[in-house]
Formats: sequence, structure tokens, C-alpha cells
Amino acid sequence: MGDENQTIEIQFHFHPFSPILEVQMFLFVAFLLMYTGSLIGNATIFLTVWAERSLHSPMYFFLANLAVLEIFYSSTVAPLALVNLLTMGRIPISFTGCGTQMFFFVFLGSADCILLGIMAYDRFVAIQDPLHYTLIMRWQLCAQLAIGALVLGFILALQLTVLIFHLPFCGHNKITHFYCDVLPILRLACGDTRMQEAMIFIASVLVLTIPFSLISISYIFIVAAILKIHSAEGRHKAFSTCSSHVTVVLLQYGCCSLIYLRPSSSYNPEVGRVVSVVYTFVTPVLNPLIYSMRNKELKDALNKVMKRHLLN
Repeated sequence: MGDENQTIEIQFHFHPFSPILEVQMFLFVAFLLMYTGSLIGNATIFLTVWAERSLHSPMYFFLANLAVLEIFYSSTVAPLALVNLLTMGRIPISFTGCGTQMFFFVFLGSADCILLGIMAYDRFVAIQDPLHYTLIMRWQLCAQLAIGALVLGFILALQLTVLIFHLPFCGHNKITHFYCDVLPILRLACGDTRMQEAMIFIASVLVLTIPFSLISISYIFIVAAILKIHSAEGRHKAFSTCSSHVTVVLLQYGCCSLIYLRPSSSYNPEVGRVVSVVYTFVTPVLNPLIYSMRNKELKDALNKVMKRHLLN
């Protein structure tokens, strides 16, 4: 009973980025602008795809799903991070709150990475076999793939969160981070963490290594198919369609791999915190910019939707 009460009373404190208030305020403004930009950009993509019938295809269905995931994913981290930037890390988070944040961060982040892999497969089918594309990428299959990404992310997040938060926590509970990430929390535990470290590695392989390998294989076939296109305009359009996806993939998988695909003993909290800023704040705001700038169909559809609303 005493141990149970001790667990309930545990609170975690976030370490500020800097002891200097001016630096914290600068970061607050930068993070707030990026978070606001990601909300507006991703919401715009989702609403444009939803409103414009010409975009009702598997490619844009997955893009709309990615936009919604990015909104919830960044919203899992950003509000509390902004509050702690303003208060110099003086606002603690409860044991339950920390576990909840970790669960949703892993759940949505995993689903995001898996969905990027699914989008690579969709582009592969569209370029490799355009005549049978609509037959292969049926709406039923698209829905199943999108739901599958969420289910797998949910299962991994639940197992990982339960395993980590069943560990005993003792001593100081100051997190050298701006949210309840897996490795910083694991470092605060005072029990045997070998099982948890093994689970983190397995989850990282499932979420990062396998999808990235499939993406790489898909793009080998995609490039081979594009080179067979006789029209220079056709090759340019195909490359343009895929280049935006490649940019997002490299940002997302590259930064996540630096943190999670390495032994937890070699984890550097300061480096981890800086790299985490990329995939929690930078990537969500870059995704809509990259896709809208590199995609003529999406830009044209956005202009149509805006003109319709202005005329009405």
C-alpha cells in the first residue's frame, strides 16, 4: 500500500532548455510559430483533400490521413512544452499524465512512420502498374492499411508504456527533455531495464527499420519504372510526385533513427532533446509546405477551394 501511494505521488519535472529567460522566450516564440504553422498547414491539406473531389484518390487519402496524424502528434507534445518554456520548467507532470503523453507520442509517431511506408507502396503501384492502379489500391484496401497503421502503433505504444511505467522510480525525477519520451524516462528508473530496452529495440525495428527498408526497395523499383517513361514531362511529373515524399521520409526516419536505433546506454540527453525538436516541431510544419510546394495538383485544388469560398 505504501509503494502504491508513493507511485501515485510521483511527479516529473522538465529541465529547461536554458537557465536564461531570454533564450527560453525566444524558443517559446519559435516553437509557438512552428506549432501554429503545423496546425494551419496540416488542417489546410486535410480540408482541401476533403473538399475537392479531384483529390479523392488513394494518394491524397493517405496524405490527408498523414496530415491528421501530424496534428494530433504535434499536439501531444507542443502545449506542455510551450508552458514549460514560459515557466522555466516549473510546471510538473503527474505520473499518470507522463504515461499518457508517452503512450500517445509513441502511438501517433509509430502510426506516422508506418503510414509513410504505406504511401511509398502506393506511389510504387501508381508508377509501376498505372493501368491496374485503381484495381489494386481499392478503397477497402486503403482503409485497411490506414487502420492497420493505427492498430500496430496502438499495440506497440500500449506495451511499451505499460512496461516502462511498471518500473520503480526513485531519487530525482527531473527529465532532461521537454516531453515524456521513452529513453529519458527509462534513465530515471532504478530497476532492471533490460526487458524495456529490448522492447524499445524491437519497436524501433518494426516502426523504423522495416518501413524504411520497404520504402528503399519501393523507390528502387520506382526509379527504374520512371526511367522507362519516354516522355521527359512524364518523368519530371513522376519524380516531382515522389521527391516530396522522399524529403519527408529522410527527415522523419533520419532523426528518429539517431535516437532510437542505438544502444540506450549511448543515449545523450542534450543531443536527444535537440534532435527531438526536429521530428516534433520542425517536421510537422515542413510536411504541408513540402507537399504543397512540390505538388501541382494540390496547389491547383487549394486555389479552387479558396476561390469557391471567396465567391460565396
